[in-house]
Amino acid sequence: MNDFLPENRSKNNSLISVYPGISAVYNDFKESKKEFHHDEGPFIMEVSHCHYGRVGWDLNNGTSVYMGEGDAVIHSTVLCSNSVKRFPLGFYQGFTITMDFNIISEEPPEIIKNAGIDLKKTALRFFETDRSFLYVNNKSLEHIFEPLYHLPENLRLPFLRLKVQELLLFLTVQTSEPVKHAVYNSDITETIRKIHTLLTENLEKRYTINDISGAFLINTTTLKTVFKAVYGMPVAAYMKEYRIRHAAKLLRHTEAGIAEISAKVGYETQSKFTKAFKDIIGTTPSDFRRKN
Repeated sequence: MNDFLPENRSKNNSLISVYPGISAVYNDFKESKKEFHHDEGPFIMEVSHCHYGRVGWDLNNGTSVYMGEGDAVIHSTVLCSNSVKRFPLGFYQGFTITMDFNIISEEPPEIIKNAGIDLKKTALRFFETDRSFLYVNNKSLEHIFEPLYHLPENLRLPFLRLKVQELLLFLTVQTSEPVKHAVYNSDITETIRKIHTLLTENLEKRYTINDISGAFLINTTTLKTVFKAVYGMPVAAYMKEYRIRHAAKLLRHTEAGIAEISAKVGYETQSKFTKAFKDIIGTTPSDFRRKN
């Protein structure tokens, strides 16, 4: 899953000039959020791919969008010139390719120029109806981005040049309308983050969806839908895994007994805890502690 992890992280998150008007960034973040400020333009397109972790944006228009591993999002920089990127799992790796169609229409890569492709027409297909669009291509761009994560650094630029041309060709030959990505009000995603804090900081307690809905004045359907969009899993499944991962840390780093740890992460009985632990980790708590 995580083949390309360069040792020198200072070279990540920095701009790579690929062609005139086209740049790329290999993103490698291990934090919860980061603010971004850059130039915007109605004919400047960003294509972002998530390889590992999850990433979301709080956009200029008061909405938020999230994507998980294998997802790719295409959007105008009008949406994100002053935005906050959030990493709900605490980490994110991926690529962002920025294309200024005002420039690349005048100076296209050689293969595009030789093919007689009208890049202005390609751009207009996305921009003519909505100058602050956000489209998603779940998995359909995976064949373009995936090879970029398994390369030594000296081959990254040559492959980027190859893959950027492939991306432009891909965008040009698309005949169906791109799928509009689900976006959510940023106030709602902020509420979901507060709910996440409540749940993860009080693991010994068990809250029902109705409990949370009433406490935060949020519709239960909205709660479940947006929580899954932000954190990638339904509330119950996410919390089961979170509890067990936290228990694994306690087993590894503390001398607390298994029954005590079971209670700390919200299990009424040690037998229920053991079953859940085996479901997630693949072994019993006692075997895990012995091996670790």
